[in-house]
Amino acid sequence: MNKDFSALNPKLVWKHFAEICRIPHPSSHEEAIRQYVIDFAKAQGLEWKEDAAHNVYVRKAASEGMENRVGVVIQAHLDMVPQKNNDKVFNFETDPIDAYIDGEWVTADGTTLGADNGIGAAAILAILEDKSLSHGPVEALFTATEETGMDGAFGLEGGMLQGDILLNLDSETEGELYVGCAGGLDATTTFEYEAEPTPACDCVALKLTAKGLKGGHSGIQIGYQRANANKVVFRFLDAIAEQYKFRIASVDGGGLRNAIPREAEAVVLFCKSDVEAVKEAVKAYEQLIIKEYTDIEDDAQFFAEEVAVPAELMPADLSDKLVKAIVGCPDGVQKMSLSMAGLVQTSTNLARVVSNGKTVKVQCLLRSSVRSEKEALGAQMKAVFALAGGKTELSGSYDGWNPNMKSPILAAMTTSYEQLYGKRPAVTAIHAGLECGIIGSKYPNLDMISFGPTICYPHSPDEKVEIASVEKFYDFLLRTLENIPVKA
Repeated sequence: MNKDFSALNPKLVWKHFAEICRIPHPSSHEEAIRQYVIDFAKAQGLEWKEDAAHNVYVRKAASEGMENRVGVVIQAHLDMVPQKNNDKVFNFETDPIDAYIDGEWVTADGTTLGADNGIGAAAILAILEDKSLSHGPVEALFTATEETGMDGAFGLEGGMLQGDILLNLDSETEGELYVGCAGGLDATTTFEYEAEPTPACDCVALKLTAKGLKGGHSGIQIGYQRANANKVVFRFLDAIAEQYKFRIASVDGGGLRNAIPREAEAVVLFCKSDVEAVKEAVKAYEQLIIKEYTDIEDDAQFFAEEVAVPAELMPADLSDKLVKAIVGCPDGVQKMSLSMAGLVQTSTNLARVVSNGKTVKVQCLLRSSVRSEKEALGAQMKAVFALAGGKTELSGSYDGWNPNMKSPILAAMTTSYEQLYGKRPAVTAIHAGLECGIIGSKYPNLDMISFGPTICYPHSPDEKVEIASVEKFYDFLLRTLENIPVKA
C-alpha cells in the first residue's frame, strides 16, 4: 500500500488531510482534532475562538489589495462517521485511519476514510496557511459533531460570523454546485420488555446474518435502492412465520442513523425438527436477495449458523409484533421531486434495530425538502410502531435549505468554473442535511453555495476520494476567492 501523500497535489491540502487521518475524530470525540486546528491557528498567528458548542472559528485578514472585497466564510465539519467491516479490528477513538493511495483514489483499509469532511477541513487549513494567495477577508468555520446531529450548527452563536458569503465544502461530486438540501428528523422507537427464561425444549438457536451489502450515506445513496440489512433479516422471518414457530432472543442490526445498514444479525430459537428446513429456506432466500438486487448489490450474503441456546428470549408476543413492525416500517425513497429531475424529495432510513435484554430500540432518520412531508412521514412511523406496542419519539428536526437560483455567488462561481474548465457546472440540490440550512436560519442574509471533490461511498468502509477531483475542487475554490466582488 502506498501511504505517502507527499507527491499528491495540492500539496498543502494533502499534507493537512494526512494529519487529520492520524488524529482520531469520530463524532462526539473531536477534542484532538479541535486542538489541532487551534494549535495551527496559534502557530500561524491567526485570530481564533472556540464557542460553547465546540465550533472553532479562525479569521485570516485579506491579502494586500483585497481589503475591499466581500467577506467569505469557508465552512467544514470536523467529525467523521466511524464505520468498519466486522472483521476489522479498529478503535476509532484511539487508532489513526489507515489511509492509502489506490490508483486514482485515496481510501482506507477496512474503515471509513473521513474524506467526508476531512478534505474540506484540509482545504480550509491550506488556505489559512498559504500566504501567497489572493483573497478578501476570510473566516474559517469548523463545526462540531455534524454527522450525528449537527450539534455545532445548531449551537452556532449569532453575531460570530461577519462575512456575507458562505462556502460549504461538504458536497461530494466535483463539478456540481449545490444550492439546496433536505431537512431531517430523528425517529426513535422503544419496545420495553421483560426477558423470559428459555424453556426446556428440544430447540436450536440460529444466528441469521445479512452482510456484504454496500450501505452508504442514507441521503446521498438512498436513491440507489440498495438493500437494507435490517429489512433483509426481518423480511425472512416474516416469510417463514406461518410455516415455522420461532422466538427472537436478540437482534443487532445497522449502526448510525445516517448510514444505510450493511450488516444485521438476529439470534432466533427454532424447534430442532425444523432446523434443517429453515437452513434450506435461508439458502433459497439468499438467492432471492441476490437476484432481486442484481446490479445493485455485488456481494449480498444471508446465512444461518448454529449458536449456543441463549438463556433468555423476548416474549413471544413481542417477537411476533417486532417482525411485523420492522417489515411494515417505511424505508428508502418515499417521493421524488417534481421540480428537479432525479432528486429524492422525501426518504427514510431504517438505520438501527438493537436489543439489550430489556428494550428493543429502532432508530430511523427521515429526510425531506418539504417540511409537511417530513412531519407526515414521522406520523406514519409513529402509527406503525404504535400498532405493535412501541413508543416513538420524534426529535432533532431541522429544515432544509431552499434554492436561490438568483444567488450572486452562484452566478460568479458558475462563470469561474466555466473559465477554468470550459464547461458549466451542474447546479442542483442534495438529499442530505447540509449544515447550510441550519446556519442559514441563524444568518438569513448569507449567500450560500456547497461544493466539494468527488467522494464515493461516504459513511461506509468503501469510502474513497478521487485524487484528481481534489485538485480541481481546490483550484476552483481559490479562483472563487480571487473573484469575490467588491463590497457595495
